[in-house]
Amino acid sequence: MSAKQVEPQSANRHPRETLSLFGHRDAELTLLNAYRSGRIPHAWLIGGAQGIGKATLAYRMARFVLAHRDQLAADVLAAQTLEVASADPVARHIAAGAHGGLLTLERTLNDKGVMRTVITVDETRETISFFGSTAAVEGWRVCIVDTVDELNANAANALLKVLEEPPRQSLFLLVSHAPARVLPTIQSRCRKLPLRPLAIDDVIAAAAEAGQMPPDDALLAEAAKASEGSVSRALNLLGGDALKLHQRTAALLDTLPRVDPRELHALGDALGGSDRVALGAFIDSVDRWVSQRLRADDANANANLPRLARLAEVWEKINRAARDTAEYNLERKPLVFSVFGLLSEATR
Repeated sequence: MSAKQVEPQSANRHPRETLSLFGHRDAELTLLNAYRSGRIPHAWLIGGAQGIGKATLAYRMARFVLAHRDQLAADVLAAQTLEVASADPVARHIAAGAHGGLLTLERTLNDKGVMRTVITVDETRETISFFGSTAAVEGWRVCIVDTVDELNANAANALLKVLEEPPRQSLFLLVSHAPARVLPTIQSRCRKLPLRPLAIDDVIAAAAEAGQMPPDDALLAEAAKASEGSVSRALNLLGGDALKLHQRTAALLDTLPRVDPRELHALGDALGGSDRVALGAFIDSVDRWVSQRLRADDANANANLPRLARLAEVWEKINRAARDTAEYNLERKPLVFSVFGLLSEATR
């Protein structure tokens, strides 16, 4: 299969169905050793960039704990990884979303069939009944929050109450794309486990497996290099002309604060009218560009703090506009001009 034929949505399986873990060997051993020590922290904050395998690691840990309930059993003490065979009943039940010992908090569809932008407080309160029940599964119970960044204020407070008085044999695995922004009170109750972006070879291997394509595909290699260590980003770049669109957007961003209006018109036309993959590639390119500059300025002792604040504020506006454009299927060209206009002002 050529990389050009990859459909990102079908290639991107849910992490509960993904058994393989690429990279993150040290993080995996940290979880494994903590579990068999008999003194594992009840809550973990697994942080890092989007698409690098945080949720995959969380589900891998959940499978292992629920398949090996005795922390001091011989097979646990001898284990080299958190791998659980696909034929194991625990792996099958988790893949089907039907294991009584695992609760997952993630965004859901509303009554109109539209994906919510946050995890609600009502959904988060399920943790109370989940950990308080004795009818489902004896022993360990695991809650994965994917992601904690998407909890609204009330939901975050509801989760905090459970974390403050954790039930016996409870394990919370909180996934975060921006762990520094998580409520300090939640952070203080978690063991932090930061994950680094994947190496290019790991991105290629993971994306090849997910997209069922040969690992020596030339386009896959290009997408991996542009992915900044994110498998999901590499897969998204392989959809249609997304890789070319990413490269085109990146080239225009590098001309800021001055941008050729003709190039903006051409970019707006290239985004099309309803192609969500193209829109995602455009916004992803902008996100990467802004985040790189925020990190660079943040590390610079002589950084222009007012400009840094303006850029962070603009970043929030851009993401809100992008969500509205995607949700209401708005025209893409006005978004392109708005994004570059905001960035041009912020970078002068």
